[in-house]
Amino acid sequence: MDLPRTLGRYGGVRDQPVPRPLIILVGIAAAVVALFGLREVASIAGPVVLALVLVIAVSPVRSRLDAMRAPIWIQVAVPFLIVVLVLVGMVGILTISITELTSLLPAYAPEFQQLLADAQQWATTHGISNDLLNRGLEAIDPGRVLGLAQGLLGSLIGVLSALFLIIVLLLAMCLDAPVTAKILTTGEGNRPQLVTALAMFAHKTRRYLIVSTVFGLINATLNVLALTLLDVPLPLLWGVLALIANYIPNVGFVISLVPPALLALLDGGVQTMVLVIAAYTVINVVTQSFILPKFLGDAVGLSTTMTFISLIVWTFVLGPLGAILAIPLSLLARAVLIDSDPRAGWVRALVSGSRPRG
Repeated sequence: MDLPRTLGRYGGVRDQPVPRPLIILVGIAAAVVALFGLREVASIAGPVVLALVLVIAVSPVRSRLDAMRAPIWIQVAVPFLIVVLVLVGMVGILTISITELTSLLPAYAPEFQQLLADAQQWATTHGISNDLLNRGLEAIDPGRVLGLAQGLLGSLIGVLSALFLIIVLLLAMCLDAPVTAKILTTGEGNRPQLVTALAMFAHKTRRYLIVSTVFGLINATLNVLALTLLDVPLPLLWGVLALIANYIPNVGFVISLVPPALLALLDGGVQTMVLVIAAYTVINVVTQSFILPKFLGDAVGLSTTMTFISLIVWTFVLGPLGAILAIPLSLLARAVLIDSDPRAGWVRALVSGSRPRG
């Protein structure tokens, strides 16, 4: 037996490259397993990611305090308190507003029934089958709407428990932030591409959050003013909803519009609903379509298609919190899987929707 020839033959087989379709299939399978695994622990993964994003958002405050040579406990306490006050304030506003909404909805039951009767009469005069209309109206029950509002009120207990977990995670991450920053700095020599990708992820996430928050506050303020002028109940609740929905790409505007428009229909009729829709549309078009792109630019680095896909995927994995964190989560996945690999230039261009360099 010729041992060198045998070894060479086996060595040649061993040195053959792995087929690219096999690599793609294994990568897709690994992604599916990871996503379904995250879905099983969504109650933990969601708060962890939210805490991480919030720590990244306030990291410039810690950096400024560090440049001023402030004590470590101040560098930890100030960013932590900023985030906690914002979270507690928003949860407090939502709790009070949803409580008021729960007590307010039963008063609109007669208007709701009258609205359904008018719609049925209009449909009958235009030749629409009563059986078809009745089956559609059976799904619209004011009792179900009230039950939904009561369910929202009951779910606030879960929100408060998640808030406690988020605050604990925030404290832990704020304590570790100075050490983590030093570790990343020392890692530039060993894995410069990964360190650069993570730094770019933090920068893009922070810019996205700052710009989205500023324009979300502008949108929310203008919406509250418009709803107040139109005498729509609970304008503060719908303003907070508009602020939160501003972080949801593509469909956030519709989510923030539907509840106040329906309440305007019950409270003031079709004319009030049309005015609410018109006001929301004008405000959204001016701020989101004309002004926001000039400030945000290509900071996100995701194409329109990838943004929509990320919204679907992360909502499936983490629920409503995944919809809010879709952009930061996609930026994190891009940093770890794509930007850290210098050979993935074409994938980076495909994800961002721009031409590859070179």
